[in-house]
Amino acid sequence: MKRKMSVKDLMLTALFAALTAMLSQVSFYLPFTPVPFNLATFSVFMAGGLLGAARGGMSQLVYVLLGAAGAPVFSRFSGGLGYLTGPTGGFIAGYAAAAFVIGLIIAKLPKKMLFYAAAMMVGAVCYFTMGTLWFMFVTKNTLAAALAMCVFPYIPGDLLKIALAAILVRRLLIPKFTR
Repeated sequence: MKRKMSVKDLMLTALFAALTAMLSQVSFYLPFTPVPFNLATFSVFMAGGLLGAARGGMSQLVYVLLGAAGAPVFSRFSGGLGYLTGPTGGFIAGYAAAAFVIGLIIAKLPKKMLFYAAAMMVGAVCYFTMGTLWFMFVTKNTLAAALAMCVFPYIPGDLLKIALAAILVRRLLIPKFTR
């Protein structure tokens, strides 16, 4: 039997969709790639870690659907289906898969910060894979060129976001008296 989403579930889902939209605006472009560096992935890590697979994935799906419908939620207040079919669309679509996978992994592993970080790294692999494949399809670049433009420059920043998200998820999920 499926559990209905409570008002709290709906509010948290909307909150993380909005957080992703806000953090997408904190962005800059590197001169050699059309893929912006932004803080949206921090929200993806937090959504999967705090909300779990279903709600975390749903929050990011809401974000993607809002953007597809034309709401200015993507980087530089952009939106529309054209943005999702462009070179960066695979990364954005990968946010929902990443949050879902992070939530799944965290639910199965011991509640330790190292496992949270590992789950978030697997989530990052999800959106990097989807994004790189879509980027290659749209731009007709080789795998090596796509990785050089869309993955390698972003790994250090994502590792920092993962470290911070893992610390916050651990702090927020595990009350002081159980540490």
